[in-house]
Amino acid sequence: MADEPLVLGIETSCDETGIGIVRGHTLLANTIASSMEEHARFGGVVPEVASRAHLEAMTPTVEAALAASGLKLTDLDAIAVTAGPGLAGALLVGVAAAKSYALGLGVPLYGVNHLAAHVAVDQLEHGPLPKPCIAMLVSGGHSSLLLVPDVAEDVISLGSTVDDAAGEAFDKVARVLGLPFPGGPHIDRAAREGSGTAIAFPRGKIDDGTLDFSFSGLKTAVARWIEARERAGASIHVPDVAASFQEAVVDVLTRKALQACRKYDVADLLIGGGVAANSRLRALAQERCDAAGVRLRVPRPGLCTDNGAMVAALGSDLVAAGVAPSSLEIPADSSLPITTVHV
Repeated sequence: MADEPLVLGIETSCDETGIGIVRGHTLLANTIASSMEEHARFGGVVPEVASRAHLEAMTPTVEAALAASGLKLTDLDAIAVTAGPGLAGALLVGVAAAKSYALGLGVPLYGVNHLAAHVAVDQLEHGPLPKPCIAMLVSGGHSSLLLVPDVAEDVISLGSTVDDAAGEAFDKVARVLGLPFPGGPHIDRAAREGSGTAIAFPRGKIDDGTLDFSFSGLKTAVARWIEARERAGASIHVPDVAASFQEAVVDVLTRKALQACRKYDVADLLIGGGVAANSRLRALAQERCDAAGVRLRVPRPGLCTDNGAMVAALGSDLVAAGVAPSSLEIPADSSLPITTVHV
């Protein structure tokens, strides 16, 4: 195998079939087939629909990624796949496909952790990760703070959500505001026309001494505020509600992230996951990191949401580190802990 391995990554943890190809830390292809439109009428992801969509999209998406990179399957050095966490049925589709490709091509298979992959993907844009760094992952299913001495070997959980993840709260608040699913981009867009200080929404667990998150109470507070206004016959300015809710979320996220940097004396913060595409989170994080003397790394929005490139990036790290490949009998683990980088 070459010094810079050519790795194909498969991501099917939720509603997007992502195929990425990297050589070392150079991105060659990042192709995504999303089933989001099929879920939108339900107001959330339907696992059975997602699984079937992955089945239908797998081969065409792999072929599209190969075409984009100008490569053939036989050029590949390894296959990496998200083995967890995620939706069980969706994961099974990706893991089964990865096993088939690895066996058919006679190349090693690497089952990787979806969350660790969100950390590894930043290297495709900003180069090797500082060792150690603090990583904050925020998405529809996860809000996690991690200490990352080495993404290929050692990821330590510092805190996580105790109820709703940040992205889940965005979706639920968007629903009560009458905005489409997924809620994150629509709230971000509406908030640009509103004031983040218009409504004093609560900040859950802001000063509780832990590095955990809680957004369920905030979500409920927004819903109750809207209900009270409706009962009173008062108007609701959606941009102000969106901006004030968004400000409460990003205030907590950035405060906790910098608390982690101070507590563990780490001067590099990485933010990843779908919510990392939020414009206000990126701006406030940069402002607060600059004031604290912390270096901030955030991938471009297209690498924040679920994609195959992040899986390939972590697979490439594992190959380069000499980590033994996975067995062809690896399971799909919907509750795979973040501390398990590779299965």
